Amino acid sequence: MRWRFMAMVMVITALVLIVQTVPLAQYLRTVETDRLITGLERDAFVLAGRSEEALESLAEEDLASVAQASQDYRDAGGGRVVITDATGTAVVTSDDDESAVGGDYSTRPEVAQALEGTIAAGSRFSQTLGEDLVFVAVPVISGEDIVGAVRLTYPASVVDEEVAERLSVIGIVALLTLAMAGIAGVVFSGTVTRPLRVLTAATERLAAGDLSARAETGRGAPELVQLSSTFNRMADRLAALIDEQRAFAADASHQLRTPLTALRLKLERARELIEADPAGAADRLAAAERETDRLVTIVEGLLALGRAGTPTARPVPVDLAAAAHDRVAQWEPLASESGVRLEAEGADRAAALAIPTAVEQIIDNLVDNALAVSPEGSTLRVAVTAGERPALSVIDEGPGMSDDDLARAFDRFWRGSSTTPGTGLGLAIVAELARASGAEVTLRRGDPRGLIATVTFLPAPADRP
Repeated sequence: MRWRFMAMVMVITALVLIVQTVPLAQYLRTVETDRLITGLERDAFVLAGRSEEALESLAEEDLASVAQASQDYRDAGGGRVVITDATGTAVVTSDDDESAVGGDYSTRPEVAQALEGTIAAGSRFSQTLGEDLVFVAVPVISGEDIVGAVRLTYPASVVDEEVAERLSVIGIVALLTLAMAGIAGVVFSGTVTRPLRVLTAATERLAAGDLSARAETGRGAPELVQLSSTFNRMADRLAALIDEQRAFAADASHQLRTPLTALRLKLERARELIEADPAGAADRLAAAERETDRLVTIVEGLLALGRAGTPTARPVPVDLAAAAHDRVAQWEPLASESGVRLEAEGADRAAALAIPTAVEQIIDNLVDNALAVSPEGSTLRVAVTAGERPALSVIDEGPGMSDDDLARAFDRFWRGSSTTPGTGLGLAIVAELARASGAEVTLRRGDPRGLIATVTFLPAPADRP
């Protein structure tokens, strides 16, 4: 992965350099051509000034002086010089071949344009020389008359050579840049790919079942550190969920084994007595029905606990007071049958956050547990408190709990004593529903007796200060 990353960095760098160099080369060619033409125009006007008198007189000694100047210009590294008279006939050239003098240049576009009084500059292909030329042609003016023209030409290859020389320097810089990009890629890839390899290895270990696999969080880019931290939190949560499920399965199998064994024994005994003692068989079948009812209650509690432990909804605003009055109205007939007075008290409204139906289920489980231990003639209260942390309390006048009982009260299948009715899942369900709603549940002994179960919720947004 590291070498692939480095190769990718170098390929991208090379592509960027190529994309930049191609237009840069074209730009340099344009700049060099313009620079050359500007220099030729300057030199052409200098020669035109020196040729003015010779073109007026066409005297041999004057023309010889101009011819020498043209050759000196050529020898100094300049281009080819052609000076014509007003008719376009060459009277001076920088060539050593004197036969070039007297040639008709009036058909050359740039010379014809110069004889009309206009400066001509540009590049074109020369049929005579068989190569591209850069040219400048300027008129030679004496007073108001055009007495001739000066044309300077350069091979276009001069421009190409200059551009190539500059591009070679740029190429060296590009190669150095590419080398530095490679070095930077090696260093940077090490800081990126190593944490990724470690994270990949941890992911593969976790996928293979190693719940202790964790990623390093102390090295790498901030984004990789954050990703590793997120992975570790996910692994912690996954390990906790699996541990919970294993504990849940162990508790469930333990709690279901006893009633199932008892049910099987009762059915077997009933089968043995069905002919010899029909009445005894009927008693065994009735006991089996009661054991079946207990199994149904345990299974329903397990299903409720499973749903509470894996909520799919988000907390929504609920009114604790309205829910308390509604559930008290539903439980009041059953409480009356047990000789217990059930009341709702406290705030008329308390807006809190909870997952849907959680408050109702919490009240039902707490009231159910409290009724099971409330003595006849006692009062069971469901109290609602508003404020920054709205709360719901169920207060009974039963025997209460010891410190050891309070410490284990929320364990699954735990019951305070073997004579306490129920499955031992009610408070566990309350704890799971509270956790899913972002709430906290506590138990404490009442004064002088009884038990106070309180669930403290987060306030609904409208009620936040």
